[in-house]
Amino acid sequence: MMKKHIALVALVCAAGTAAMAQDQVLNIYSARHYATDEALYSNFTKATGIKLNRVDADDAGIVARLKAEGSASPADIILLVDASRLWRGEVDGLFLPIQSRVLDDAIPAQLRGKPTTNGAIPWFGFSTRARVIVYDKAHVKKEDVDTYEELGDPKNKGKLCIRSGSHPYNLSLFGAVTEHLGEAAAEQWLKGMVNNMARAPKGGDTDQIKAVASGECGVAVTNSYYLARLMRSSTPDDRTVVERVGVVFPNQASWGTHVNIAGGAVAKYSKNKANAIKFLEYLASPVAQEHFANGNNEWPAAKGVKINNPALQAMTGGSFKSETIPISVVGMNQVKVQQMLDRVGFK
Repeated sequence: MMKKHIALVALVCAAGTAAMAQDQVLNIYSARHYATDEALYSNFTKATGIKLNRVDADDAGIVARLKAEGSASPADIILLVDASRLWRGEVDGLFLPIQSRVLDDAIPAQLRGKPTTNGAIPWFGFSTRARVIVYDKAHVKKEDVDTYEELGDPKNKGKLCIRSGSHPYNLSLFGAVTEHLGEAAAEQWLKGMVNNMARAPKGGDTDQIKAVASGECGVAVTNSYYLARLMRSSTPDDRTVVERVGVVFPNQASWGTHVNIAGGAVAKYSKNKANAIKFLEYLASPVAQEHFANGNNEWPAAKGVKINNPALQAMTGGSFKSETIPISVVGMNQVKVQQMLDRVGFK
């Protein structure tokens, strides 16, 4: 009789725990608007019973909303794209720095925010994307565009297409190059790129790739996952674009290719800190990291995760050398980069 009573108590407790989990909710403000991420969120709920409420907006909209809501904000998790945006969120005091052995072990130090005085981390990168160079295989030699520095070399005059210099993707790339070359040399490099433009900056990264394929430009800069999408597409027009362009992972003989991140943080006024940390730890897990790679063509940020994405493997031959400077420093450089862009007339 006693054993039956103990078993019944255990069953009731387990049911109660499950019910509590079902009642738990995390509110996510996300700038990741990728349809493939739906499975990422549903898998977390299936595994934990924690419901996810999501507000989708662009990065600027999320930051503006958090500032307007202040301490009344219901946000628990903030997901932003690009180191410059994460750094700005940190500076604006929107994040709650956390301590997690799981995250410290999984995410390399250069892909997370700078620790606070007590060792807490304000934000973590969970996926990476390389800033690569695409070129017209029929008219441009690969060896003429295999470094970022060559984008500003006179030999490429009239060939360059690129999106706005003030876009966060480019602010971060330029911030990284500034860290490598120093401010004076970086500004001369930016001026050289302005002189080399085939047209004024416009459009997004996919537009730059298509401009090279059409012959409007000889060389362009793009995040790797935009090219990977085209490579995995079955649309004839996309296949034609892919056939006409080559891709370079720059600076393999020096500091390595610039990589940026999509990352996350616990919101400063989160009411569910423990579960918010649990969600970030889930994003660093092998199953979530594989989803970033296979679902949205991003490289995993966590150590030791293997990928099975044919486009990413075809682009690199399996691996590439990436830069190792802290991504937090790249974000910090964005103010001085913007000032340089203004001086050289890079719109």
